[in-house]
Amino acid sequence: MASPNFSVSRLPGFTGIAIFAFVALYLPIFTLTAYSFNAGSSSMDWEGFSLRWYTVAWQNDVVQSAALRSLVIASWAAVIATFVATMAALGTTRRAAFKGQTFIYVMINQPLMVPEIVTAVALLIFFASIKVATGYQGLGYLILAHSAFCIPFAYLPIRARLEGMDLSLETAASDLYATSWQAFRHVTLPLLAPGMVAGAMLAFVVSLDDVVITEFVKSGGQDTLPTYMLGQIRRGVTPDVNAISTALLGVTILLLTVFFLLTRNRD
Repeated sequence: MASPNFSVSRLPGFTGIAIFAFVALYLPIFTLTAYSFNAGSSSMDWEGFSLRWYTVAWQNDVVQSAALRSLVIASWAAVIATFVATMAALGTTRRAAFKGQTFIYVMINQPLMVPEIVTAVALLIFFASIKVATGYQGLGYLILAHSAFCIPFAYLPIRARLEGMDLSLETAASDLYATSWQAFRHVTLPLLAPGMVAGAMLAFVVSLDDVVITEFVKSGGQDTLPTYMLGQIRRGVTPDVNAISTALLGVTILLLTVFFLLTRNRD
């Protein structure tokens, strides 16, 4: 039995390992952010503070188009993935255990276990046949591909929220003659909302920065912001790419902050 005074932080080397881990994780991000404000054209030599490259990126029509396309795809993917994940979570938690439940859980989370490149190639082959048959080349393929990939990311927090909810509240609603829909709408859904928000935001962020699946599924002229940045980096890292990366980082931090405030107020 562990001593009540035991603490991991007191183990030899804990402080050094913790510092190393934080430095390894965040030093590259801090460096990227700092050089996004570099006044010079070099991504290596500091020549003074400036917002020049943010202005350059903002005024770039290609960047604007790619950013808007990324937001549209990520928004649709988050909505679709959250809806499907919510139905799947309800179907696997709000019922008695049944044969094959573990298999269903594994299949829902399959995109998390299979290398993303495998999923990308499978989607490429699948959608290619549809493109040939229908002639449609729009964003629908990217939206569906991102939605399918984001479902497990939305499913996990929603399922966790459902498993942590007290069934007695729904039982009490049924005892008070509420229909199944009324109990879901007035009891389950409000309690489940934080998990759904978490799932939607996670799906949105995953879709927003996806590169591999997008590269395989997109048609000509359908670059998202990450694939545009990848194309630019192949020609050499430029300060405007640093600025775009920092802007994406800022959006992510903002979403996490909003989610924290919403869930804290809800709790």
